[in-house]
Amino acid sequence: MVKIENLTFWYSKQNRIFEKLNLELNAGHIYGLLGKNGAGKTTLLKLICGLSFPKSGTVTLDGLIPARREPGFLADIFLVPEEISVPSLTPGKFADIHSGFYPEFDPAQFGEFLEKFKLDADQNCSGMSHGQKRKAMIAFALATNTRYLFLDEPTSGLDIPSKAAFRSMLAASFSEEKTIILSTHMVRDLESLIDSVIILENHNIILNHPLDQIAQKLTFSHSSLSSSPGEIIYSVKRELGTTMISLNPSGITGNVDLETLFNACIDIPDKLSSYFKH
Repeated sequence: MVKIENLTFWYSKQNRIFEKLNLELNAGHIYGLLGKNGAGKTTLLKLICGLSFPKSGTVTLDGLIPARREPGFLADIFLVPEEISVPSLTPGKFADIHSGFYPEFDPAQFGEFLEKFKLDADQNCSGMSHGQKRKAMIAFALATNTRYLFLDEPTSGLDIPSKAAFRSMLAASFSEEKTIILSTHMVRDLESLIDSVIILENHNIILNHPLDQIAQKLTFSHSSLSSSPGEIIYSVKRELGTTMISLNPSGITGNVDLETLFNACIDIPDKLSSYFKH
């Protein structure tokens, strides 16, 4: 379990990123971490991984304090940052050097992931494109089989077939013992994977719920306003019609439109949060 209590963090006192933030993340979920630019998504991942340190409050993973960077903690956590920095090595040599730090690393699985990404284990990363380097790092991250896996903008720089391959690999490697956070602006790329959503705004978490709970309360539709099955609480006009969020009178769950949900959380946060208080 990731447990954050009364976390306060800033880069400068005039620009506080978090103020008494509280959050619990449980195993067996793929969390979508959403927020506008500067909301603190990357900072939150760094705090959880022990790459940044709270000014006050606590962050723990299964009782361990990330800032201490203990070997047992580091062996069970992996972060793929948005900005990829890969040494001038082949993916195979990179794995030879670094896989020993991860007891559950599976070399056969790593080779399979590289193949699905159409990458050569013997090609030097210095000659790879940005997208190819990201794919190599994602393949290694998945093959470590750490219980905690955090990916910051994982589909950035990936072409359409590679995005599909990534979704397939992540779904296949997921298990109930793992906690995965996908921090992204590209919700359309990842909404089929995400089962819980966390939305950051104004230095705090304004929504943190499993998608099935959201779908029990709300219905998402795209058509004329007159076709909504329940009370409309939010709507936005798009090029090909109107996208709406309505109260769900039946309780029968459907799909959650993460992009529309995010926009509603930003535009009507108090109204939307009132439906989830209980």
